Amino acid sequence: MPERARILVVDDDPWLVKLICTALGQRYECIGAADGIEGLAKALVRPPKLIVSDVMMPRMSGWELVKQVRSHSQLAFVPFIFLTALGSEDDRLYGFRLGADEYLPKPIDIAELGQRVDHVLQRLAQLEQAARDRVRKAPPKGAPGLRGDLDQLGLSSLLVMLEMERKSGLLGVTRDAPAERVRIYLIEGRIVAAQADDGQARNADAVYHVLGWKHGHFEFNAFLVEMRDEVEMSTTGLLLEGARRIDEAARA
Repeated sequence: MPERARILVVDDDPWLVKLICTALGQRYECIGAADGIEGLAKALVRPPKLIVSDVMMPRMSGWELVKQVRSHSQLAFVPFIFLTALGSEDDRLYGFRLGADEYLPKPIDIAELGQRVDHVLQRLAQLEQAARDRVRKAPPKGAPGLRGDLDQLGLSSLLVMLEMERKSGLLGVTRDAPAERVRIYLIEGRIVAAQADDGQARNADAVYHVLGWKHGHFEFNAFLVEMRDEVEMSTTGLLLEGARRIDEAARA
């Protein structure tokens, strides 16, 4: 029987933690923590597949928790969902910049939370499998670069592979019709900057734009990149937000 995904729920309201764990416990292994300090300690002992956290908590807030989580290599890529009564767009964007992958307002809708959790974990499993498949076919270490077609390897899988391999360098993505090129800079697998050659999109917006391309070419060249992180989002967060935008555009 396959092992159930482990979810860590962090909130200073014990009733809410119990409610969430009861709902999610039918499909996942769910454990609770009363604040960020306890949550971080439990995550370090046994890394979860997903963290669901409140923002306003005693001792360590959710903002600080996600920063601490992203600073530990064994937790850096764990998806993070915020639950909070802070409803402004600025708060939402701040959470994404810190490395959150989803953001749900309180009072929460348990059914919607379950759907978001399912979506995040399903997407994560797909990305991990695609990356494992690609790593098995990747060129040997020391190869000068990596190039190919988006028809054969989607950009999401490529970015996850580069993240897992902690690669630094420049990923160029081009397409012929219309003629466009986007440059994506990475430091140890993390996207730190992106720029469309026509200047119409930069950083996260440039990544979201190119994630929608079904056809095109890519070329990655490894080298030392020294620049400020202008994206300030995890790769998982970028991919999930990009997928959400593509879904919204398709439904429009």
